[in-house]
Amino acid sequence: MRAKIGIAPRLDGRHVTVTAPELNVVGTSPIRHDGVDKVTGHAVFGVDVSIPGMLHAQVLRSPHAHARIARIDTSRAEALPGVLAAMTSADIPLPPLDGPQAFGNAIHLKAMNVMARDKALYHGHAVAAVAATSPHIAAEALRLIDVEYEVLDAVLDAKSAIASDAPILHPHLRMETAGAFADAPSNIAKHIVLEEGDIDAGFAAADLILERDFSTSTIHQGYIEPHNATAFWRADGTLEIHCSTQGHFGVRNEISQMLGIPISNIRVVPAEIGGGFGGKLTNYVAPIAVVLARKSGRPVKLTMDRTETLLGTGPAPAAFIRCKIGATSAGDLTAAQLTMHFEAGAFPGSSVGGGANCGFAPYRLQNFRVDGYDVVVNKPKSQAFRAPGAPQAAFAVEGVIDELVDTLGMDPLEFRLRNASGDGDLRPNGTRFNDIGNSEQLRVARETDHWQSPVARQSGRLCGRGVASGFWGNGGGTSSATARLNGDGSVTLLESSPDIGGTRTSIAMQLAETLGIGADRVHPRIPDTDAIAEGGNAAGSRTTFATGWAAIEAGQDLQRKMRDALADIWDVAESNIDVSLDGFAANGYAVDFAEAARLIVREGEAPVGVATTTPTLPGPSFATHIVDVAVDPETGKVDVLRYTAVQDVGKAVYPPYASSQIEGGIAQGIGWAITEGYTYDDAGRMTNTSFLDYRMPTALDVPNLEVVMVEYPNPGHPYGVRGVGELPIVPPLAALANAIHNATGGRIRHLPASPVRVLEAVNSSGSA
Repeated sequence: MRAKIGIAPRLDGRHVTVTAPELNVVGTSPIRHDGVDKVTGHAVFGVDVSIPGMLHAQVLRSPHAHARIARIDTSRAEALPGVLAAMTSADIPLPPLDGPQAFGNAIHLKAMNVMARDKALYHGHAVAAVAATSPHIAAEALRLIDVEYEVLDAVLDAKSAIASDAPILHPHLRMETAGAFADAPSNIAKHIVLEEGDIDAGFAAADLILERDFSTSTIHQGYIEPHNATAFWRADGTLEIHCSTQGHFGVRNEISQMLGIPISNIRVVPAEIGGGFGGKLTNYVAPIAVVLARKSGRPVKLTMDRTETLLGTGPAPAAFIRCKIGATSAGDLTAAQLTMHFEAGAFPGSSVGGGANCGFAPYRLQNFRVDGYDVVVNKPKSQAFRAPGAPQAAFAVEGVIDELVDTLGMDPLEFRLRNASGDGDLRPNGTRFNDIGNSEQLRVARETDHWQSPVARQSGRLCGRGVASGFWGNGGGTSSATARLNGDGSVTLLESSPDIGGTRTSIAMQLAETLGIGADRVHPRIPDTDAIAEGGNAAGSRTTFATGWAAIEAGQDLQRKMRDALADIWDVAESNIDVSLDGFAANGYAVDFAEAARLIVREGEAPVGVATTTPTLPGPSFATHIVDVAVDPETGKVDVLRYTAVQDVGKAVYPPYASSQIEGGIAQGIGWAITEGYTYDDAGRMTNTSFLDYRMPTALDVPNLEVVMVEYPNPGHPYGVRGVGELPIVPPLAALANAIHNATGGRIRHLPASPVRVLEAVNSSGSA
C-alpha cells in the first residue's frame, strides 16, 4: 500500500507542499514503542489474563428476538459439580424503569442490556450467567438453566418499528423533541431537528431538485479480539478488573454506578486491545464477571466467542434515509433536506446525531433542514463504529450529489469545489467552521494521478469510477498525562488513554518534541485507574489530539520543574534560566536535556510533570475518495480495482500510523458497501453469526490503496494535529455506489451492494 504525505494547497510531483513550522520529532517515523512486544507475541491482551484459582464464566442468551421472561430457575445449574455461582438480572439491583424521563438514565439502560430484566429484547440478549471451574462445565450448566418465555412479535427495521400497528418495545418510552415528550408510547426515542434558512424558498430557487431514498444494513466493527474481562475481589473489599476496553476509566465509572460500588474501591487495569473501532466503549462482560466473582469468592474470567460477539455486542445501526437537494443549472446548491431513521437497537441511543451533524457539512448551504429519528428495534443495542452516523448520512447525500452532477453534466470534483464549505460557513449543528482544509483537499484530489488518468477497461466487465467526500468533527475531552524524569536522560510517560491505534508513539513523539529529545528517550505506559488522573476514552479521533496536548503540557510542567531545580543547583534565579529545545542555559551554564536530567537526579531531585487538560479546539477534517470498480454483468460481482483517499490530517504526527488508519477505514468501508450486513429470519434470529457467513473483506477484496495526506494545520493545536482515524470510513459507501453507477448506469441506493442488487441495477439501469 502506498502513502503520500504533504501539506496543502499545492501538489508538486509526489508531495503536497506549503510553508509549515519546522519540527524535529513530529512528522518522523521512529521505531514504535510497542512494536517488539506486538510482533514477538509478548504483548498481554485481555484474553491472556490468568489468575490462580480463576473460574470461567458463560452466558445464557435468549433464543428469541422479543419475549417476556416469565421465570428463570438456575438451581439445577448451581447444583452441578464445579459450578460456584450463577446470576440473573436480580443481582444487578436497579429501580424499575418508570416514565419517559427514565430513558435518559444511561446507566440504567446499560444495565438492562448487560442482563435482560422483564423482557429479552433481541436474539442473543443475556438472561443468565454461571461461573465454573472450567469452560466446559460452565457450558453444560447453561443447559440446566430453566427459562420460560412468552414470545412476542418482533420489529426488525425502522420502517416497521414506526408503523402505527408496531409492537411497542418499551411501554414507557415517549418520543422526545427538544426536551418535550409526546403523549403516546412510541418506538421513536428521540427526534433531532437541525435547520437554517428557508428550505421552501431554497427549493423554489432551484432549477433541479432530486429526492431519493437510501438504506444501509446493520454491520459489525469486526475487531479480532472479542470482549473479555477478568474480575476479582481482594480481602480488603476492593475490586480489580482486567479487560480489553477503549476507556478503562469508563469501565470503572459504569461498574460503580451499575453495582453501587464506590469508585475508590475499583481498580481497572487496561490490557492491550485487539481492535475496537468504537465497539469497545461499553460494558458487556465486566459487570457479569464482577457479580460472579463476588458471589463465588474467586476470580472470574468471561470471554465472548465470535458468535456471542456478533449476537450480543453493539453493531453500527442500520438506517433509512430520505435526501432531497436542489441546485441551479449553473451548479449552485440552493437547499437540502435529510430525514433519517437510525436503528438504535433494543435501547435508545443510536448515532443519528452524528449523521445529522455530518451529512451536509462538506457543502456551503444557506437553507437546510435535518430531521433525525432514534428508533428502537429488536436488535442488539447499536454502538459507535468509526465516525458514528456519518457514513450512512454521507451515503445518501453523496449519492444525490452524484446524481445532480450527472444530470447537470458537470465534473464531480469541480461541483464539490464550487459548493465546498469554508471558513465562516455554518455547520449543521449551528456553529461555524474555522480554519478548515476542505477546498484544499478537494484541489489535491483533483490533481491526483488517479483522477487525471482514464478508467482502465477490462474485457467482459463494466468498469467505472466514483467519487465522494466526507466530514468528521473530531473530539476533545479531558485527558491526563504524567512525565517522570529519569536519571539517564529519558522520560517515562503515563497516558490516561488506552492505545488503540498507535497512540503510545504519537503521544510520546509530542512529548519528545516539546522537550527537545528523541522519541526513543520517551517510554510511554498506559497505567491503571489508580495510577493517573482521569481521562476520556480512546475514541472520536480525540486521543492523539487531546491526550497529546496533555503530554505537551506535562512536558512544559516538567521543564519548569527542571528549571527550578537547576536554579537551586546553579544558585541563580529561575527567571534567568533560558529553556529551549537545546536544553537549559544561564550565566555561563549550559546543559542539554540529558545532562540536566543527570545533574538534577544526582542532586536528589525527582521532577514529575503533570497535566490534566480539556482542549476546546479539535480540528474538524474532510476527505475525498476516488475509486474504480469492475462489475461482472452476468453475476453482479463487484471488484475494487483502484482506490485513492485524500484526507486533511492537519499534521501527521507519525505518518505510518496515520496512513494505516486511513487504509483500515477504507477496507472497512469496502465491506460496509459491498459485502457486510446482519441477516435475520422471520422470527428475528440472526442467521450469519460467524465470519464464515458474515462476509468481511479479505486481502483479495482490497486493492493497493493510495493515500494522500494533506496537512492543513489545525490552529487549535501546538503542532497542528487533527483527528485521523474516524473520517476514512465516511466516503467509501457513497464512492463505491457512485462507481457502480458509473460502470453500469444503475443506481445502488440500498447497501450492501450484493450481486443480486447490482444485477437488478445492471438489468434495469434503474436503482436497487
